[in-house]
Amino acid sequence: MTNTLTIALAQLTQSVGDLVANADAMLEWRDRAKGADLIVYPELQLIGYPPEDLVLKPALVERAGIELQRLAKATADGGPAMLVGTVVAAHGVLFNVVAMLDGGEITAIRQKRELPNYGTFDEKRLFAPGPLPEPVEFRGVKLGLPICEDVWFPFVTAHLKAQGAEILITPNGSPYEIGKDDRRLHQVCAARVQETGLPIAYLNRVGGQDELVFDGASFVMGADLTTLHQMPDWEEALLITHWEKRDGTWHCAPGDIHALDPHPEDTYNAMVLGLRDYVNRNRFPGVVLGLSGGIDSALSAAVAVDALGADRVWCVMMPSRFTSQDSLDDAAECARLLGVRLDSIPIEPAVAAFDTMLAGVFEGRDRDLAEENIQSRIRGVTLMGISNKFGPMLLTTGNKSEMSVGYATIYGDMAGGYSVLKDAYKTTVFDLSRWRNDAVPSLGLGPSGPVMPERVITKPPTAELRDNQRDDDSLPPYEVLDPILHGLVEEELSVDQLTARGFERDTVARIERLLYVAEYKRRQAPPGVKLGTRNFGRDRRYPITNAFRTL
Repeated sequence: MTNTLTIALAQLTQSVGDLVANADAMLEWRDRAKGADLIVYPELQLIGYPPEDLVLKPALVERAGIELQRLAKATADGGPAMLVGTVVAAHGVLFNVVAMLDGGEITAIRQKRELPNYGTFDEKRLFAPGPLPEPVEFRGVKLGLPICEDVWFPFVTAHLKAQGAEILITPNGSPYEIGKDDRRLHQVCAARVQETGLPIAYLNRVGGQDELVFDGASFVMGADLTTLHQMPDWEEALLITHWEKRDGTWHCAPGDIHALDPHPEDTYNAMVLGLRDYVNRNRFPGVVLGLSGGIDSALSAAVAVDALGADRVWCVMMPSRFTSQDSLDDAAECARLLGVRLDSIPIEPAVAAFDTMLAGVFEGRDRDLAEENIQSRIRGVTLMGISNKFGPMLLTTGNKSEMSVGYATIYGDMAGGYSVLKDAYKTTVFDLSRWRNDAVPSLGLGPSGPVMPERVITKPPTAELRDNQRDDDSLPPYEVLDPILHGLVEEELSVDQLTARGFERDTVARIERLLYVAEYKRRQAPPGVKLGTRNFGRDRRYPITNAFRTL
């Protein structure tokens, strides 16, 4: 029995499926935690999270077992014990577990009980729920080890308390969402601490994994609800915590309280980190994107430079006869401010060629949306040609407002490998652009001054696919459209409910119809950074063929 413990919390990134690299990283961080009794790693750190159907491969589970044994043997050196998240198979099913490794052996395994199956999560598809877990005795101290979702409900922690747990340690894989820091701290962990009277160490990971971004922001909360440690967001970090038992209760010595990013800097950094890890881990040399002189492409280029550096960002202006001089000038100024390469490739020769090719078939028909979309598709082909020839990934620049109502051209401006604005409404794009022109993100590699001319932010948005075109010719103003979309998408409200909020009924009904009929486009859209509670792709999954309407 001991009255003191030193526990290290390793807030790490990961590489899904690279078990050897993940295990090596854990051993490296263990070396940095010399003197600790125990080092804790995030949920499923050995295999990566979320593993999706990769975890169903028997070979992965087998190799996870081999690496876990390697990690266990490393603890025979008398250094810190390790609490490792991994997968184990038993009785024909898989479990999401944490394993205690100490003295060269696997001394305990505890399974995750609450399996999230909403939003981005599919754990009931992959894992079986474990029993209500018992505490793990470590150095004579009973540790409660709820895994991620286990702390979002009171059942597991109440059981652990009833079984004599003295400290709660919760390894997590909790993706970033706007406002989630506050929910984790005050709505979830504070509630469990208040119910059990036990202190809690909350450990999260950092880094991008496809559409998800993990923001870290791990913390320790005392039994009196005081935040004793707050780790930084967005970066790997090691926290050494010192615990002492006094009057029958474990107390953690207080330490640094790192300030977390305020909004919208947190959203901007999520976009930067998501793109950086996606490009680097998929081994692209950089990105290429169309720079139109509009705000979406300007912000996308700024994020790309902040994520990768100017030398890895290639911008292309592809003017047509509808492109204004303002757009040409604004694109050039964006490129100058960001320090990126900008090429101009006029598309008029290709437009003329398509007009000639299709003249016979289109004869007798007025020019309409078909000809407008051909311009967009020519641009998509041009950018994909550069991508194929030189290797950079094509970054798309469409925002969530456009994707919601189908104001995007499939196989045109939707073509590409990744989108940082996929979950950002147009009003969010304006907010982020204003913020970035006045501030520098903590993760940014770009310039410290403005990244786009003010006119890019203030001029009316336009696709410039016909003379005098403006977005509000086809759509309500974005300050009207975006709240309607938020109600339809994030809140799942009906036309009647949104009408009761003061929106014009026919407008809401039209937007709902556009939202549903554009589902086939979104199913073919590239992945993009999840920012809110219901992104398209992982969170909101609607049938393409769907006759339901609320009006």
